[in-house]
Amino acid sequence: MSAAASSMTTQATNSQPAPELLTVERLTMRFGGLVAIDDVTFTARAREITGIIGPNGAGKTTLFNCITGFYKPTVGRITLSTPGHPAYLLEQMDGYVIAKRARVARTFQNIRLFAGMSVLENLMVAQHNKLMRASGMTVLGLFGLPVYRHAERAAKEKAVHWLERVKLIDYADISAGNLPYGAQRRLEIARAMCTDPVLLCLDEPAAGLNPRESAELNQLLMSIRDEYGIGLLLIEHDMSVVMGISDHIVVLDYGKKISDGTPLEVQRDPAVIRAYLGEEDKE
Repeated sequence: MSAAASSMTTQATNSQPAPELLTVERLTMRFGGLVAIDDVTFTARAREITGIIGPNGAGKTTLFNCITGFYKPTVGRITLSTPGHPAYLLEQMDGYVIAKRARVARTFQNIRLFAGMSVLENLMVAQHNKLMRASGMTVLGLFGLPVYRHAERAAKEKAVHWLERVKLIDYADISAGNLPYGAQRRLEIARAMCTDPVLLCLDEPAAGLNPRESAELNQLLMSIRDEYGIGLLLIEHDMSVVMGISDHIVVLDYGKKISDGTPLEVQRDPAVIRAYLGEEDKE
């Protein structure tokens, strides 16, 4: 089944709309006199892949930086809502708290692995906070008490699980920096998933991949959405990825939202055609 067909099937089998997960309201980010994000509002849902697209300089990465706490927006509200928890106002939280408490994970346009560590160690490091809590901030770990050994074993099992999912289990003991480029991309996603996120933000995960690797990435991201029920927010220039797997797409241009809808609606939007191709509206 193609990526697009699988995405349509998932939508058809969900009789009720997925709950709102991330709500961005009137978001504006200024750098001096430069307005990088200009009054942007949209909603991303759980169990859906939301694509964020637009020409170069549209403000996509700045938007991600606001959501994940790297920037504090000048104006606006960013709310993360998950069942059983109070709403998190991300614009008021530091980045490390967003990752730890609100459980928002992120990958980057430029790969940021620990190149000198093994592939397995990269996934163990991702679970550092959980292991530190289990160790009583190192005291229980020093004595090798059962509660820490159990947590360490669970962390390794999770790491192995994700290495199997991204087809890197045979490379567990080699340095992450020695992996081929496409494998490093998959390892970044596996590392993010080891933090048990409710929202996974992916900044150009298909950059530099060949067509086969892009197709494999599509399948991986759809399986994460379908099996784990989380929301995925995706910045991507590869339209075969975005249109093939996204349930919902938001289009930015010069910091403003110019379109918001299904892939088909966005493809047909004259404002989107102008932004990408410079064409005038046709009567």
